[in-house]
Amino acid sequence: MDLPGLRRFIENVWQKTIIGRLEAYVRIPNKSPAFDPDWERHGYMDQAVELMAEWCRAQSVPGMRVDVRRLPGITPLLLIDIPGELPECVLLYGHLDKQPEFTGWLPGLGPWEPVIRDGKLYGRGGADDGYAVFSSLTAIAALKAQAVPLPRCVLMIEASEESGSVHLPAHLDALGESIGVPSLVVCLDAECGNFEQLWTTTSLRGNLVGRLKVRVLTEGAHSGLASGIAPTPFRLLQQLLARVENPVTGDLLLPALHADVPKDRRAQVAAAAGVLGSQVLEKIPFAKGVRAVSDDPAEVLLNNTWRPALAVTGAEGLPALGAAGNVLLPEISLKLSLRLPPTVDPARAAEAVRQALERDPPYGAQVSFEPESSSGGWNAPAFAPWFEQSMQRASRHAFGRDAISLGGGGTIPFLRMLGERFPQTQFFVTGVLGPHSNAHGPNEFLHIGYATRLTECVSMVLADFGTRGAS
Repeated sequence: MDLPGLRRFIENVWQKTIIGRLEAYVRIPNKSPAFDPDWERHGYMDQAVELMAEWCRAQSVPGMRVDVRRLPGITPLLLIDIPGELPECVLLYGHLDKQPEFTGWLPGLGPWEPVIRDGKLYGRGGADDGYAVFSSLTAIAALKAQAVPLPRCVLMIEASEESGSVHLPAHLDALGESIGVPSLVVCLDAECGNFEQLWTTTSLRGNLVGRLKVRVLTEGAHSGLASGIAPTPFRLLQQLLARVENPVTGDLLLPALHADVPKDRRAQVAAAAGVLGSQVLEKIPFAKGVRAVSDDPAEVLLNNTWRPALAVTGAEGLPALGAAGNVLLPEISLKLSLRLPPTVDPARAAEAVRQALERDPPYGAQVSFEPESSSGGWNAPAFAPWFEQSMQRASRHAFGRDAISLGGGGTIPFLRMLGERFPQTQFFVTGVLGPHSNAHGPNEFLHIGYATRLTECVSMVLADFGTRGAS
């Protein structure tokens, strides 16, 4: 394989066509169905999938079939099937649906208007992870251009990942056995600890989302009349949350939310902490003077990958400050998001949280916890020797540094689905969500140079799989 030629091919495609298509994609507000219930009527998801499909069809890949699969009431699935010269199958995954706008974008930046600054493409969805289909297909096309033999490659780009991949099972069921059993899965929806080497994700946390509601009155009451007589829902919420989370340390208290950390994952955390050092903390946009929960890089990495965590991500029943009168509120609801260790059963966790919050309600208040979605985590099988060697070789070629493996703090439901179906499959999970890339918040960006080098790494691993993966 001509490695300099491989680099030239990939850089040329990125500069001449991918960046422009990603800019057009950023402009489409195709929010995931959980954030846009009227997604079908708005038509943005169709615009996004057709934009990607049109680009794919224009690529020079012999025998490639590009199909936009549709089911009633279900977000579309982009499926690209490329025949191979070798046996077996590789499945490459990404998603095209987006998180909502969020607030706090810097002057001159916004979610739906692409801006390139300092080699970074700002805008919603470019890094998480609209680039995936472009990177994956370019990695394959670069090898096809050199007549490097490959197995069959199937690219699957879904449109409900940010909603917990709620529509993906229907598509998988409709596909039946047509994809077969992949021997290698490539997923480009993960994080990177820095932009200086290849990062591979070996585990992901699960996610439990639910609504906690406390009701104490049938209607609001003047605080001068009711305070000191009726309990306030806000105070009761604090008491209830303290049953699940230590309010001082943030440690979660329910045994059902915890899992033992395997020795190999602890070793990966230690190695990653040694490489990153203080960068582990620097990637978080702390307000001035705010400290992390720990100054130990290994400790916070363990917190972020193999320990449960609770975040309150929304509230109803609390008036905006300008509309807040002297009223004792009748009820308050909170949206709770719990990140679960990779091996925790999400159904068991949901029941444990529900019981903890609903039992013995203080003052007899009406308390309910309703799980809205739950996704299990994922723990990768051990790397095959050829795979470990291939990732190291790719990272050293593309970046001049060793590859690093580490768990991720987020959730990719697709990987758990595949892991359960194909327990012996090798998983190459990587991505471009590095320091300050802020995928779900303001100022999301795609580091164009890093994404280009990552495409090289994918090419090299695919080539190595073709020659050594079957053994």
